[in-house]
This record gives sequence, structure tokens and C-alpha cells, in this order.
Amino acid sequence: MDIHEYQAKEILAEYGIKIAEGGLAYTVEEAVQRSREIDGNVWVIKAQIHSGARGKAGGIKVCRTNDEVEAAAEALLGRKLVTHQTGPAGKLCTRLYIEVGTDIARELYLSFMIDRSHERVIMVGSAQGGMEIESLAATNPKAIVKIHIEPAVGLQDFQARTMAFALGLGEDLLNHAVKTIKGCYRALRDLDANILEINPLVVTKTNELIALDAKMSFDENALFRRHRIAELRDTTQIDSREVAAAEVGLSYVGLNGDIGCMINGAGLAMATMDMIKLAGGEPANFLDVGGGASAERTEKAFRLVLADAGVKAMLVNIFAGINRCDWIAEGVVQAVKNIDMKVPLVVRLSGTNVEEGRKIIADSGLPIITAETLAEAAEKVVRARNEMVAKQG
Repeated sequence: MDIHEYQAKEILAEYGIKIAEGGLAYTVEEAVQRSREIDGNVWVIKAQIHSGARGKAGGIKVCRTNDEVEAAAEALLGRKLVTHQTGPAGKLCTRLYIEVGTDIARELYLSFMIDRSHERVIMVGSAQGGMEIESLAATNPKAIVKIHIEPAVGLQDFQARTMAFALGLGEDLLNHAVKTIKGCYRALRDLDANILEINPLVVTKTNELIALDAKMSFDENALFRRHRIAELRDTTQIDSREVAAAEVGLSYVGLNGDIGCMINGAGLAMATMDMIKLAGGEPANFLDVGGGASAERTEKAFRLVLADAGVKAMLVNIFAGINRCDWIAEGVVQAVKNIDMKVPLVVRLSGTNVEEGRKIIADSGLPIITAETLAEAAEKVVRARNEMVAKQG
């Protein structure tokens, strides 16, 4: 789960990391009021969306008067910002963070994340921070310093000092840098975060170390014990289909294709999407209904997939182990009868009680296309999709 910059900064401030003075605004009037409340003659207006590269997308504006703040707020609020991380759909900006301008002497990069390949937290830093950090990693990897942290002992002082020196910070900022680095690690550890990134971490012209931007992402499986963090979720930044799926306990990820998928098991779902691609189609979603799909749960999954107006055909692929094919078949028949389906449906069943399940589908009298193998199912759903598109076009 991602959170906004201002939320991440509030958390970091609690762990001793220095941030610039700022305030949140949901309207143009609030943005102007925040700039009046914040001392200074330069303000930075930042669109709060769950994406990096906001600056390149025009989501960060420097203002020197209240009139400029008003104009910037009007330009950003209600606008969809498209970055290389959001995809063409973009992210809707519904709130702004108004921050006092900072005199920057140097920009640095600092992050902590889970390195699953080493089963460690990895601390990553660079003396060359800013918007081009991603290209820097590709063009000059030696400029990126990585330090692994043993989870049994945590971040050690010598590791924090090593990173501080790697960032090019001198003795005058060493204590402050160590405090900042250790505070970031504690925030990641204490709150079950997967990623904590400060880019840029700046040295000001008055020789202060300030987190000028911040990003945090959390392990959703740990939110049951992090109620405060769970309450920071902004559903406007999440695919509405994924929000609806979470409410009924389904694992759903929206994609850009037009073939809807309902599958049990994440591995089978990935294989099915690969087969659809191989057959020349594009999946509209990843949807894992899990091992205990009742008729009611199956119908909810159907409604979720078909809520996407772009779906031109739907594939149900079930391998029943704990589950049973006859239960799934009953759910499919119930769903098709209760939902006015406008698109062709392909069903492939395998596993426990498969013959009973296929018989239920065959005896239903419904226009359901059946398949015995995954390859056959993928070919049939792509063919049905193509016929649907030709008919509509």
C-alpha cells in the first residue's frame, strides 16, 4: 500500500527526520491560505498522487506570490497527471501539499527496501540525487552505494556513518546524518514498510539536512496490526475495481486488455494470462478467486470482471483441488442467469468432480463455450473476442 508524500513526511518527522514546513490543501482557497500561513517568499506546490516523476509531468510548481499559488492550485486540482509510472490512465490529483521553498546546496538520494533475494533490508544511497536517479543507476552504477542490514541486529552506527560518508557529508553533518539514517530504518522496521525513499535528501545553503520528498510503501499483509497506516489509504489513487475486489476479499489487479479472467490460484492465473497473450489476446485483469469459491463468491467475481466496460470476452479457468468443479459450475450458471451477460464466456474446468461440473454446464442450456485444455481455452476466448469486436465494429 502506497501513501502520499505529506503522509510519509509526517511519519518521518516523528522519527527525527527534518522536513520543510508545509501544509495540506484540498481546494484552491486552502492552498492560498496555507501559503499565507507559511513564512517565506517562495512556495512549492506539489500534487499529491501515488507516483514518482511528478515534476516531469508538471505536478510540482514553484510560486513567488499568492496569485501564482492560486493559479498553480487551479491548474493541478482535479487534473490527471500522467507519468512513466502511472501509465496512460494517469492519477487524479485531489489534494496538494504546499511547502516553503528551500535553498538547496546539494541533492542526495537515500532509500531502504526489502531485498528478498538476500533476506535483508538494503540501504541504498547516492551523492547524486534528484530526478535523474533512475538513469544514473543505469549509466553510472558505481555512484550507487548499497549496504545490507542484518535483521537480527539491525542498522549499526558504523553502517550509518559509512553511508553518510558515501553521500559526501562531512564531519559537521555527520551526527545529523546518522540520526536521519537511523530514523529512516526505524520507521521502515517499526511500521512494516517495504520501501522508504527520500529523493532528494538535500543539504541546504545553511548546512541543514532536510527530506525534501518522501515515499513509503507498506506490506498490505501487515495492515491488520497497523491500523493507523491502513487509515492512510487513498482509494482515489487505486483502480476502483481493485477497491471493490478488496471489499469482498478477492485478489484483483486491473490490466489494459479486453479479455476478462476469473481463475483460482495465482500461478494458474499468471499461466492463463501468458496463454492468452500467446494466442494473440490481452488480459483485462488478474483475478484469483481462491480455493473456497462458493456460488455467491463466483457471482461476485463475475460482476467484478464485467464491471469493466472494456471487456469483450471472459475466460473462467478453474483447477479444483480443495475446491470442486461442480461447485464452480453451479456458481457460473447462477452468475450467468443473474447477470445479463453481453459478452461470450469460455469455461475450462479441471480437477475434483470435473465430469459433474462439465455436466452442469452442458445441461444449463446457456451459451457457454467449454474447453478441456488451457491452450484450447485461450484460443477459444481470443477467437470469441475477435468475433465480438468485428460484430461491434
